[in-house]
Amino acid sequence: MGTKEYSILYLTDFYYPAKGRKYYEEDLYIIDQLRDTFKILICHPLHSKDFESIVDIVIFRNTGSVIYYKDYFQEFVERIDHMNILVYNAMTGKGDMKGKQHLLDLTKENYPVIPSIEDLTAMEKLPASETYILKLKNGADSIGMKQVSHQDLPNLNLKGYIVQPYVDFEYEVSFYFVDSDFQYALYAPDKEKRWVLEQYKPSREDLQFATKFIEWNALGHGIQRVDACRLTDGKLLLVELEDLNPYLSLDALSPEARQHFISSFKTSLLRQLDLNVLNQK
Repeated sequence: MGTKEYSILYLTDFYYPAKGRKYYEEDLYIIDQLRDTFKILICHPLHSKDFESIVDIVIFRNTGSVIYYKDYFQEFVERIDHMNILVYNAMTGKGDMKGKQHLLDLTKENYPVIPSIEDLTAMEKLPASETYILKLKNGADSIGMKQVSHQDLPNLNLKGYIVQPYVDFEYEVSFYFVDSDFQYALYAPDKEKRWVLEQYKPSREDLQFATKFIEWNALGHGIQRVDACRLTDGKLLLVELEDLNPYLSLDALSPEARQHFISSFKTSLLRQLDLNVLNQK
């Protein structure tokens, strides 16, 4: 197939104030790369309802944290499911689509993740630490994050939070996938500057680590980012699995790597669109 010119509703928030990132620049670049293959309609996520049914696919991209419009987002997910609207990413992920729940689940399943609990009766799952980090269970972008001492922890109301030990690490590294295919990796050599990124050449063990979480998530189609930290002993631990609208940091890539990603993205989109047409026959 692939002869039809498909239409896209591209959801983004050009004005979202992302610290250290320029959402609008990344999305304008992606849109420019897609427009020779697709018809594109651009829309803020809060205004998408009237346009979702007139396009072939809805792309949920740099829309900011949905914590700011969680009711609308839930309505969006329910609506596209009820109306069988094709959306990218598929809204079936178990990663940050469901907040920080995946960190709790992966801890219980003994994956290499920063240990996470939501109830102090499960403290035995955490290593001893003088300091703990509290994160909003439904948060993102470090919204609501707190650092507390071991002594203060028992006195806090933890409702709506997860608890993690403070982890000393060398640097953070992210692995980017389209569907289940690895694309590139980036890392922050200075851990105090999370978004000053450089290309990273992963080892075979690094890719095996990242792929574990992609396989666990079993997302039908979409872009995923596996965020990890390198411990002082060389091991990797998962920080977060982003499967809703991960920022891609395309400006940190070489032109060749950037074009490879765009090609993979287009191929994935066309594959899902063609399959959708076949399934409707």
